[in-house]
Amino acid sequence: MDARRTGKYVKQPLGYDAFMPKPLPPDPPLSFDPELQLALSEADRSLARLDGVAAVLPNPELFIAMYVKKEALLSSQIEGTQASLEGVLEFEADGVPRDDINEVKEVINYVKAMDHGLARLQDFPFSSRLIREIHALLLAGARGQSKTPGEYRRSQNWIGASGAPLAEAVFVPPPADAVEELISDLEKFIHAGDSLPPLVKIALVHAQFETIHPFLDGNGRIGRLLITFYLCWRGILSRPLLYLSHYLKKNRQEYYDKLLAVRTQGDWEGWLKFFLRGVRDVSLEAADTARRIVELKGRLSEKIHAGRKAGLSALRLLDLSFAMPLLDVPLVATRLALSRQSATQLVAQFHSLGILHEITGKKRYRKFLFRDYVALIAKGTELGQGGRGEE
Repeated sequence: MDARRTGKYVKQPLGYDAFMPKPLPPDPPLSFDPELQLALSEADRSLARLDGVAAVLPNPELFIAMYVKKEALLSSQIEGTQASLEGVLEFEADGVPRDDINEVKEVINYVKAMDHGLARLQDFPFSSRLIREIHALLLAGARGQSKTPGEYRRSQNWIGASGAPLAEAVFVPPPADAVEELISDLEKFIHAGDSLPPLVKIALVHAQFETIHPFLDGNGRIGRLLITFYLCWRGILSRPLLYLSHYLKKNRQEYYDKLLAVRTQGDWEGWLKFFLRGVRDVSLEAADTARRIVELKGRLSEKIHAGRKAGLSALRLLDLSFAMPLLDVPLVATRLALSRQSATQLVAQFHSLGILHEITGKKRYRKFLFRDYVALIAKGTELGQGGRGEE
């Protein structure tokens, strides 16, 4: 491998070396050896299968809404956030989570940034302006809010152990005065008409964005958001269902090592193989989760019928539980337009059937969790793998 293929280190006035990446695409061009071709083929097939499974879900928007929460949680956990899916659901329900509220806000902000970006891409180009908009949403009112949300950095940053000085950095991104031009080059590459497969192209974009590290905080999360934005913008995915954070969380050290190898050795092919394996694995897992959700809904519908509680309100509550898996009687009464008494009876029926589980232990102001569904979605979000990453 040739390190000069990716860029070079340039001595800065204060004596440290900062990395200056070359514009994309790589030169010399990528080498599509048999292993890389196979990885691309498997990733493409798995992604197409996932898109097809989503098309047959009874209500894909409910599944997507919960999956976005999972991605927001996982992406934030990679950077050290110690929040749980139940904590996020509690915050959405009444603003009083079991977890640190500041950390929950990071996850909620990620969901907002995802929703905003996808909506904007309906009539707005994939651009530097969009990147800054979602960055502002990501950091608003949360950890990092003092680090110029929505603005590219004006000072040097670096990647290393928590609290490590610049002299002990693992990697020093380009100087601040080079960021605008480098992002402009990246934007041109995104819009360039070329023959690169979309999955290869977004893999290159993600790595280049992380190398530029244009913000003082939030670079890792923004870089992961760009993957979904690009695939939806290009029409590769009809719905935002591919999220790599679970794969990257499980393979965190290899992720950082592969990015570093791009910078120090010019090993774009090694990074691409790692990225494409992630697309394959995550697509297969998401498709399996979607199938399990369909099966769960089928089983519970049969249970409701068997319990002779299959009125229209019961079926509507089942749908509501998939949309809002943490609920209480007032919410059910409002959403289903029922009296308080009818809502109380209906929730009690679901509790007796083991569909909803009471989680407060109180006699008043009780809340109920759709535990089986949350467990399916929450897989991989278990805490204990924290630690700040490449933010």
